[in-house]
Amino acid sequence: MTRRTHTAVAAAIAAALTLGLGACTSNGSSGDDRNQQGVTTEGDGIIGGTPVKGGTLDVLSNVDFDQLDPARNWTMPVMDVGVRMLYRTLTTFRAAPGAEGLKIEPDLATDLGTPSDGARTWTFHLKDGLKYEDGTPIVADDIKYNVERSFSPELPGGPDYARVYLNAPAGYQGPLNGERLGKQAIEVPDDRTIVFHLKRPVAEFGYTVTLPTFAPVPKAKEAGVNYSNHPVSSGPYRIESYDRGKRMVLVRNTYWDEKTDPVRKAYPDRIVVDQTLKGTGVADRLIADQGDDRNAVSYVDLVPAKISDVLTNPDVKKRLVSENAGCTTKLDMNTTKAPFDNAKVRLAMQYAVDKEAFAATMGGPAFTDIAATYLPPVLTQGTPVDHFMIKPSGDQAKAKELLTEAGFAGGFSTELLTSTGGRQQAEAIQAALKKLGISVTITTVDPTAVSSIVGDKDKQPGLSIGGWCPDYPSAATFLPMIFDGRTIKDKGNQGDITRFNDPETIAELDRIAALADVSQANQAWLALDGKIMDKSPAVPLVWQKKPLLVGSNIAGAFAHPVWSGQLDYAVIGLKSVK
Repeated sequence: MTRRTHTAVAAAIAAALTLGLGACTSNGSSGDDRNQQGVTTEGDGIIGGTPVKGGTLDVLSNVDFDQLDPARNWTMPVMDVGVRMLYRTLTTFRAAPGAEGLKIEPDLATDLGTPSDGARTWTFHLKDGLKYEDGTPIVADDIKYNVERSFSPELPGGPDYARVYLNAPAGYQGPLNGERLGKQAIEVPDDRTIVFHLKRPVAEFGYTVTLPTFAPVPKAKEAGVNYSNHPVSSGPYRIESYDRGKRMVLVRNTYWDEKTDPVRKAYPDRIVVDQTLKGTGVADRLIADQGDDRNAVSYVDLVPAKISDVLTNPDVKKRLVSENAGCTTKLDMNTTKAPFDNAKVRLAMQYAVDKEAFAATMGGPAFTDIAATYLPPVLTQGTPVDHFMIKPSGDQAKAKELLTEAGFAGGFSTELLTSTGGRQQAEAIQAALKKLGISVTITTVDPTAVSSIVGDKDKQPGLSIGGWCPDYPSAATFLPMIFDGRTIKDKGNQGDITRFNDPETIAELDRIAALADVSQANQAWLALDGKIMDKSPAVPLVWQKKPLLVGSNIAGAFAHPVWSGQLDYAVIGLKSVK
């Protein structure tokens, strides 16, 4: 299946990045009409023009945020909420659709960082006048403290980059027991300077520090596992109230100084997140577009049942944002649990799954493309790769042959875990596997519980539906994050959900990380993607577009290319305020 990816974006990424150890600089000046990718209807890819200051923005949702603690925030679209509204990082992505949104700007830092020692050392200086929501100054040690927190076993689930990149001592367990990292890992010579010492050169580290791991947390406000309930704001909004799973209200952080922030515009006075809606409730309200819902946006994807209602109504369709998210949805197999510890069984699954039926439950070709490899096209120079050349509906005969060779001619029984909203997708997989004698028991849990279960060695079932998005436009944020066995944890396992621990793959990950040549690194990532596909720890399912509805009084709405097609909350607001 062809993925409709605009060539200007792909060319910009390919030219700008050394995937792995690349020189990640500005992504060129190529223009990009994102309308060619999705169905955003206005000419510049932005709905409603420029917002006005003031008013209340309503965000409609059916799910709570899994983590707002910046040390643990590593899921989309929660990262978008965190780094655009509540906390700032050393650098951040521009607020723009298309290729322009792939460029980074200084955020808390005065510039994009200064590398030395062959990019093994990175120095950042903080801007003047940075303050938290209570008026206390933000200092460099606060950023160091949050980076240290990302090592804490008590605070699992966050990005692993600090642990992977920093020259930290083996076995470091974070600062909650009073132990801080020494100068061999992070130096803070003064309140406005932070220096990171890395194990190896990382020329794209200026992109790495866009992640919430590199947001400040004041040690005096540490609340351990409860910090997620009220992270101390360094961004344009602060939490006024938060009733978990029901409602969060954000108001202006009066100590945020827009003169220090090149990206966030903070148009609304107030942002109210309603997390109580169920089923088609979000879509129904935004389609009707009545009263305060004219000032609302959807936090969650448009449900398939409502797709035709939107696409057949021109007035509603023009309020739909749907862009390729740059993420791969996959069926993860627990490679430590029988029978998925058998490589031939895993390979059989590649042929057994009916991806076409799976995609149909998500809206079909209008909202998904069939995935045929792990790396999404945005990381393969814009061209999708089809590794096995299996037809989208699968190849039951080949799957049966492989299962017989593996000793499972009669099939087997297993459990598939998904969120409550993913039952239809799970049933599509269940139906395809049933034809081979594979009995699948589907377990659905609240979306906020999925990560904790699949990340727990003792609780994780044989199968789960998940996905991965690049943290920034580099394959170094994709394959190493989901297939490096050294990152596996018994609990809080976040990236390598398949628990795939393959020495050959690990050696190749390290080899590619040391490459400095752009074309060599690109080709090496593509080749490694194919090699891992042959070992089949997961089945790539779809490359999904992200359909989101907004109200008729919304302005500044577009899908950000980094935040997986999510609306960019840095610049969204209202057309008019009564």
